[in-house]
Amino acid sequence: MSNSASAVLSQRVQSIKESPTLAITAKAAKYKAEGRPIIGLAAGEPDFDTPQHIKDAAKAAIDAGYTKYTPVSGIPALKKAIVAKFKNENGFEYQVNEVIVGVGGKQTIFNLCLAVLNKGDEVIVPAPYWVSYADIALVAEAKPVIIECGIEQGFKLLPAQLEAAITPQTKLVMFNSPSNPTGAVYSLDELKALGEVLLKHPHVLVATDDMYEHVNLTGEKFYNILNAAPGLKDRCIVLNGVSKAYSMTGWRIGYAAGPAYIIKAMEILQSQSTSNPASISQYAAEAALSGSQDCIKPMVAAFKERHKYVVDRFNAMSGLSCLMAGGAFYAFPDARGAIANLFNAGKITATTDMALAEYLLEKFDVAVVPGSAFGAEGYFRISFATSMANLQEALDRIEKALS
Repeated sequence: MSNSASAVLSQRVQSIKESPTLAITAKAAKYKAEGRPIIGLAAGEPDFDTPQHIKDAAKAAIDAGYTKYTPVSGIPALKKAIVAKFKNENGFEYQVNEVIVGVGGKQTIFNLCLAVLNKGDEVIVPAPYWVSYADIALVAEAKPVIIECGIEQGFKLLPAQLEAAITPQTKLVMFNSPSNPTGAVYSLDELKALGEVLLKHPHVLVATDDMYEHVNLTGEKFYNILNAAPGLKDRCIVLNGVSKAYSMTGWRIGYAAGPAYIIKAMEILQSQSTSNPASISQYAAEAALSGSQDCIKPMVAAFKERHKYVVDRFNAMSGLSCLMAGGAFYAFPDARGAIANLFNAGKITATTDMALAEYLLEKFDVAVVPGSAFGAEGYFRISFATSMANLQEALDRIEKALS
C-alpha cells in the first residue's frame, strides 16, 4: 500500500486482513473462469441445496408481502423459534429479550465484540481458530491472546493453558466446538474442567460459537460450555445460526442468546449498522428451526462418508498426519513433514504452509487454505463439503504433488 493510501485509511482497517478463505476462493474462481480445471476445497459451505420446505416458506413470505422492515433484533416468530430451539435441544432457558438475530453468525460475533470490548482488553482465542475471531477483536481495539493447541493435544484448549492465559485484562474467551478449521469437539468432561477455571474468574465473559452443532460426525450428544458450567450463564453468550445445518449460507441469518443487557447493546449497534436482517431470510430461518429436522440427516450421512475417506487418504500420504474430526466438514492435516520434504526437493522455496498452498494451486489446480490463516503454521484445511468425485480427484492431485 502506498504512503498516501495508508494516510487516508483508518488504522482500524489497516490492522486487519481480508479473510484468507474468501481470498483463496476468489483466486481459484478466477483461474476456473480462465478455463483451468480448478478444484476448490477452500469454501466452508455445504454443497447441498437449501431444503425445499425452507425455500417454500421464503416464497410464501414474499407472496404475503413480508418485504418491509422488521424489528432490528428479528421477527417475533423467529425469536420464539430460537428460544424453543435452545430449550428443546440444549436445555437452556432464555426469554425473547435475551435473543438477537443478526446478518449471519459473523455479524453477531462482530456486534458482541464491539458491544463488550474496549481498547486494551484481551480476548483469549485458542488456535487453530476460525479466521475472523482475531481480526474482529482487533477491529474492537482489543488484543487477541492466541493459545496454541496443536495436533498433539487434539486441537483442544487445556485447563492449565486457559488458567495461565487469564490476566486482569482478560475480557472474553472464545470457544468454538465443533471447530472450524479442525472439526475438534469438546466432551462434557473437558468442558467441565475448563468451566471450573472460568468460574474462578468472574470478570471474564465467555462466548461459545456453536455454528456446526448439527454437523455431528460421531452421533455423540453435543455439549457446550454452558451445559458443563451452568454457573456461567450470566456472562455467557451462545452464538449459532442456520448457515451450516440447513445449507443456508447465502441467506445470512445468525443468532445469539445471552444476558439481556449485552443483547440490547448488540441490538443498538445493529440498529446503527445493518438494521434488521433480510425479512425473507428470517421467515425461511423460522421454518428451518420450527420444521422437521430430518432434512439434516442425509447431509450429515454424506459428510461422514466423505470424512472417513479424506482422513484415510491423507494419513496414507507422505508427510501428512490427520485426525478424525468430531464435527463440521473440514479436515486439518499436519503438513509439516510434507512441507520439509518439498522444500528439500526444491519444489517449494519456503518452509511455510502458504508456499505449500500456492504450490498446490499453481501446479496442481487444487485450492486449500493454509493453516497459518487459522493461527496454525504448517497445517492446511480442506472442506469436504463437495462431491466424492471432486474429493477423489483433488486428493489424487495432492498425493501426486507430495510424492
